[in-house]
Amino acid sequence: MKMCIACGLPMTSISDYPQHDMSKNYCKHCAHFDGSMKTFDEKWQNLTLHYANHHNIDYVIAKDIAYRVLRKLPAWKRR
Repeated sequence: MKMCIACGLPMTSISDYPQHDMSKNYCKHCAHFDGSMKTFDEKWQNLTLHYANHHNIDYVIAKDIAYRVLRKLPAWKRR
């Protein structure tokens, strides 16, 4: 099973891939409509908002947590 290099999501079926392209190493949630991978800043903003809105975490704290989580993933280790 492949894991998304940008968010860590398990990719278990073709529907998990951007444009159903299984050669990609990132998931559909980490891709733009054209299939290209989102930037670190886009993922950071998305994850921050997810934590703040769905886990009732203060925005500043959510931003720090999101940064720390993303930095551990293969796509962003050199960031």
